[in-house]
Amino acid sequence: MTAPAVETRPATSVWSMYRAIVGIGLACALLIVAVFQGTADRIRQNQAEALKKALAEVLPQATSVLAVVDDGGSLVPREGADLPVFLGYDENGRLIGAAITGIGMGYQDNIRVLYAYSFAEEAITGFKVLESKETPGLGDKIEVEPHFVANFEALDVRLNPDGSALANALVTVGEGEKQSPWELDGITGATITSVAIGDILNGSAQQWVPLLNRYRDQYAMRPEAPPASEEGS
Repeated sequence: MTAPAVETRPATSVWSMYRAIVGIGLACALLIVAVFQGTADRIRQNQAEALKKALAEVLPQATSVLAVVDDGGSLVPREGADLPVFLGYDENGRLIGAAITGIGMGYQDNIRVLYAYSFAEEAITGFKVLESKETPGLGDKIEVEPHFVANFEALDVRLNPDGSALANALVTVGEGEKQSPWELDGITGATITSVAIGDILNGSAQQWVPLLNRYRDQYAMRPEAPPASEEGS
């Protein structure tokens, strides 16, 4: 009696499995690139709109802005910087303040902020979070907690006598412990994030406030705006 034939399948080779895995990986990579390219313009547009809105909130008196960068200790106009600084001008082209971008490590990831500097008040007078991945309900309190937001009504960033640095470093203290105008009243339960904001602002202001004041006269009028004519001339 003849034994029944047994159907056998060819063994899958390691090479075939490797090709399949590589093929799937390449397909996924191409899909990711396609999605990124397809959404990149929209993302940039959304970021630009968010920045424009934030500028209007922190510098409400400004009718126009001029983007500038720190070029080796010189203040020069330039668009497209990673951490832009914007000089704010009123309707007559006169310099009224600046909006400064800062970034630093929070509890989860980097936090990117925009804050307003007033030459007249020698203080930070506005604050807006541009990007944050802090814990919802805790770290994101820096955007909504009334007593923390109140820090930026007039946070003292006056310069020392020679104008080379802040007279007092910005520092976050415990909630309810603020005694000086250069201190930030922190947030209980979001200590790391609120301390991070103090560190970000201090590092950024130490760089930018002396530089902005050094070039204040040069940029007192918006460069393309003609100087105001004298009465009777």
